[in-house]
Amino acid sequence: MRVRYRYFRAGALTTWDELFSQVAEFATSIGKDRLIGISQSEDKSDALVTVWYWSGAAGSKSPRAALRRKSKT
Repeated sequence: MRVRYRYFRAGALTTWDELFSQVAEFATSIGKDRLIGISQSEDKSDALVTVWYWSGAAGSKSPRAALRRKSKT
């Protein structure tokens, strides 16, 4: 298994609600067993949220594949 991350960035055109909704959807798609943690930082009008998770586990589902499946429905 490897530690992986995906970051989400929000600037002046994205609201906090939109940013956190994207993060919540991704974190949900990973599943609680693979989620390590979520970190957030802000500087002026630029925000960054990073989702840390385990990948490469036997039988685990790819978070990107889960998001692709969801977008097709």
